[in-house]
Amino acid sequence: MARRPAASAPQVSIVVPVFDEAGAAPALAREIATAFKGRSFEMVFVDDASRDGTRAGLEALERDMPELRVLAHRKNAGQSRAIRTGVLGARGEIIVTLDGDGQNDPADGPKLVDALLAGGPDLALVGGERVKRQDSRAKKIASRIGNGVRKRLLRDTANDTGCGLKAFRREAFLRLPYFDHIHRYLPALMVREGYRTAFLPVNHRHRTTGRSKYTNLGRLWVSLSDLLGVMWLQSRARDPAGVEEL
Repeated sequence: MARRPAASAPQVSIVVPVFDEAGAAPALAREIATAFKGRSFEMVFVDDASRDGTRAGLEALERDMPELRVLAHRKNAGQSRAIRTGVLGARGEIIVTLDGDGQNDPADGPKLVDALLAGGPDLALVGGERVKRQDSRAKKIASRIGNGVRKRLLRDTANDTGCGLKAFRREAFLRLPYFDHIHRYLPALMVREGYRTAFLPVNHRHRTTGRSKYTNLGRLWVSLSDLLGVMWLQSRARDPAGVEEL
């Protein structure tokens, strides 16, 4: 997929992967527009082959919202691929991601961007850490255990990599090795490339429409495989300690 011309490119691209989120996506787009009003931004919604009215709702909104762009997969490829599609197509050098179900609060996005810009070029990612999570007890317990194990083994200092709300530099993201579910390992992979990461508390909201696309058991099996893979990538990394042009 070709990237749009960079003429008058926005500073920030908000990338939102959506799958069967007809009830949440249009309202979320309006919230994002309000949160980033007065800034140089675009929204890139990536429809991951939804089976409901998600695509039609976004296309209708696109006609009245010039900041909105809608990209669409021909077949379902998962959240990480949808994020990558959005980043590849984005025109901004700063990327903000958030989940398409409306649980992440777009109002927190600008503060992550400001922290990223203030941190210097070696700060590649500022991640959100959800405060007072509005999920089931079982999901919160599973997340706490998973985050604890991952943090100990990968030493990425992140308490909540499952939070979809993140701000990062597009160039840094595209340096990372792609694999399915990469979005949960961005802090560790950024550190592997020699970048710094930081984290800020963000709001979390109840899901009011649709249903979760994940189960605790399903996530457990893929997480074990992914965790071993990222540990292998870390073990094979070599740091040149900087580059000089002679």
